[in-house]
Amino acid sequence: MTPPVSDLEHGWYALEWIIRIGALAVVPLRRTPAAARAWLLLIFFLPLPGLLLFMTIGSPRFPVWRRERFDALAPFFTGIAQSQRPYAPVLGSAAPIAALAKKLGHMPATGGNALLLIDDYDAVIDNLIADIDAAERSIHILVYIFADDGVGQRVAAALGGAVARGLDVRVLFDPIGSRPWRRGTQALLQAAGVQVRETLPVGLLRAPTRRDMRNHRKLFVIDDRIGYAGSQNIVAKDFRPGIVNRELVARVTGPVVASMAALVRGDWSLETGTPPEQALTVSPAKGDTFLQLLPSGADYPLAGFETLLVWQLHQARDHVIIVTPYFVPGEDVLAAMGTAVARGVTIDLVLSRVADQPLVRLSQSSFYDELLRAGVSIYLFPNQLLHAKTLSIDGTLAVVGSSNVDLRSFQLNQEASLLIYDAPSIAKVRAIQAGYLAAASRLSPDAWRARPRLRRLAENVARLVDSLL
Repeated sequence: MTPPVSDLEHGWYALEWIIRIGALAVVPLRRTPAAARAWLLLIFFLPLPGLLLFMTIGSPRFPVWRRERFDALAPFFTGIAQSQRPYAPVLGSAAPIAALAKKLGHMPATGGNALLLIDDYDAVIDNLIADIDAAERSIHILVYIFADDGVGQRVAAALGGAVARGLDVRVLFDPIGSRPWRRGTQALLQAAGVQVRETLPVGLLRAPTRRDMRNHRKLFVIDDRIGYAGSQNIVAKDFRPGIVNRELVARVTGPVVASMAALVRGDWSLETGTPPEQALTVSPAKGDTFLQLLPSGADYPLAGFETLLVWQLHQARDHVIIVTPYFVPGEDVLAAMGTAVARGVTIDLVLSRVADQPLVRLSQSSFYDELLRAGVSIYLFPNQLLHAKTLSIDGTLAVVGSSNVDLRSFQLNQEASLLIYDAPSIAKVRAIQAGYLAAASRLSPDAWRARPRLRRLAENVARLVDSLL
């Protein structure tokens, strides 16, 4: 005889169905189809645990107070953009790209810049310290990781020297990215007299909606006339045992530095609540390079870098090279890559054979078979973690920045990408990418499809987890 169902069980069943039905109305809003499917699947099978997890990490949006602060910065960004107008370049066929990037990130393209690409880790630190030592007015650093190790101590000592000379010295670092060194870094910089703040602090008050929404930007600005943008943090290149990082950083001078300075000042204002000072002058022309800064993140209504990437993949005519350590794309990126190859475009995807995040690597690997079948060439860079993030499309556009080609960079992280439009500078990026390709080994479709079934299962599970973004 079947035991009677209690009122408590009836109530539990009713609650589960209320959660399931409610999820159908709420989950699909402002999410990718893959993310919506993953969340609905989890909630339908595990209603209450799925609801609790969704409430914790299901909303990639900042709280109202932060959105209000960001909206209040609009006149500041507009004023800087207007002051850069005298340096507006004639871009020809690249003009629509610059127009879209300005719409997405509010920063204009500028001519008259000088560009130095540095793909030597130690040389980046040496150049940065030399520029800090020669600074005359201000040094503003925005970085994901600032460690209190040997590299961090060298930079902090230089910053302390600048403070002693009476300069305005500020550091913004991410508390999650810098978690192992967080307290030591705070103490190190404060002892040097540096003004230091955490970006997106993780305390109970005024924290972001999700603790994994991070400021992943790496921007160093000296005297508002020298700017660094790229993938490198302020930490030893071998801070992870057994892994050596390989980076790419752009050191620039010229009018575009005002965009970098404005973005760093804006982020400082968001964290401190104080309006950015208006005394920001545009550096005069220093060279012939056409550059544009594209900031992206949850502050902006569209996923800036992803939007630009998808559109440019559809526009590509000859050759696309994508270099990224983490590749977990959305459906739009995958479809654009497949369509481009079908139109006769060569796409080379350069990834790192060395992995520092096993779960991400499994999720990333789940896309390889689909990409190989579409005709994308996958290259695995050996020996070092190729942490550089760079893109080139035909001879029209190159990008160096902090954004990975993954859902985290597209939807959760604050990022900064430097767009490059002039042919000589694009050729320099392509030469560095050619070095990566020459050192890497091409992934064989047959060898990849022979991998163990257990590995395939692990990849699919990891892919499902990443879709919960």
